[in-house]
Amino acid sequence: MMAAGAALALALWLLLLPVGVGGAGPPPIQDGEFTFLLPAGRKQCFYQSAPANASLETEYQVIGGAGLDVDFTLESPQGVLLVSESRKADGVHTVEPTEAGDYKLCFDNSFSTISEKLVFFELIFDSLQDDEEVEGWAEAVEPEEMLDVKMEDIKESIETMKTRLERSIQMLTLLRAFEARDRNLQEGNLERVNFWSAVNMAVLLLVAVLQVCTLKRFFQDKRPVPT
Repeated sequence: MMAAGAALALALWLLLLPVGVGGAGPPPIQDGEFTFLLPAGRKQCFYQSAPANASLETEYQVIGGAGLDVDFTLESPQGVLLVSESRKADGVHTVEPTEAGDYKLCFDNSFSTISEKLVFFELIFDSLQDDEEVEGWAEAVEPEEMLDVKMEDIKESIETMKTRLERSIQMLTLLRAFEARDRNLQEGNLERVNFWSAVNMAVLLLVAVLQVCTLKRFFQDKRPVPT
């Protein structure tokens, strides 16, 4: 009986959650991640819409290019400068609560004249709208006394699982970014090692040839001249 009640509660939750209860609101803003190439001497900006009274977490990381650094700024929809960093390899910043409008994120590589940068950044939203939608479905399902398992317990378990899965996805994304940066460093180091190894080999061969020629000429000069 408990298993049947739990299955019924879960089915009702899955049916009601996508469509919402009490009227359709604006679609929730999804988290996003992006990797782009920032040319030398250039500045590139991105705009991200945000709802009011939410939490916005911004994380960026330079995963390729000489120096692995970039200038970063974050502005509010009203044009207020919230974050300003210079020559940083990575950073994590949280804006809470957010204002309704478009936030401006800029990455500046104007200090570098020859080296382009590969930049990864991620935006994570935690909106209060999701909590309001979850509260709506509980009011539509009645009575709770008919179910052996409380709907509130099911809701808390599913929300906890959702939060942990989202955090796992974020951690995997960051690990991929770290792996890409380390791979770029290793490939750059390998190219430099191969280049200087080839230079050293060429110098050794040149010195060996010069020594052979010098010794050969020395012994030729020591031969007796026939009379």
